[in-house]
Amino acid sequence: MSHSSARLATQVVEEGCPIVEVLDHVAGKWSIGIIVAAAQGPIRFTELERAIEGISRRMLTLTLRRLERDGLLVRTVYPTVPPKVEYTLTDMARELHESFAALVSWAERHRGAIATSRAAYDQEHGGAQAS
Repeated sequence: MSHSSARLATQVVEEGCPIVEVLDHVAGKWSIGIIVAAAQGPIRFTELERAIEGISRRMLTLTLRRLERDGLLVRTVYPTVPPKVEYTLTDMARELHESFAALVSWAERHRGAIATSRAAYDQEHGGAQAS
């Protein structure tokens, strides 16, 4: 590693990436949708566009770039006409997907109890509260 590369690596480690920023990036609905959609293997832009309801092309592009920059996606361009582009999860993103699966499992197990609790709260406090 050159002196300037070592200095850059040290600077990156020292400055770090704030936890709030990391959570913001990975917990956004578009990021979660992309990670879930890409969990089964390489996926193309148009497949992502169809799989993620309500996302605009611009937001998809921006979110893909951010996930690639964060090291969660690998973008591969194949030299075809037109160019074929695929997105693949990195090992880090696959680990994150496992966390999403655990969270979904938790929500499924507890949704009845949460619904019961909400109904009791609403009855006691005079109506539904904002989520």
